[in-house]
Amino acid sequence: MTLTDVRDSNGTILSEGDNVSLIKDLKVKGTSETLKRGMMIKGLVLRTEFLKKA
Repeated sequence: MTLTDVRDSNGTILSEGDNVSLIKDLKVKGTSETLKRGMMIKGLVLRTEFLKKA
């Protein structure tokens, strides 16, 4: 394991371009929008503790 390894909530190493899904509902700060659990995410920066590899 190196310091640059990025892991999801299950400990799986993530690489750039991997598809990930949310493990819980998240409110988007500054809007009334909520990202729902299970939603596939691409193009947003999120903390990996809320993601799992799809």
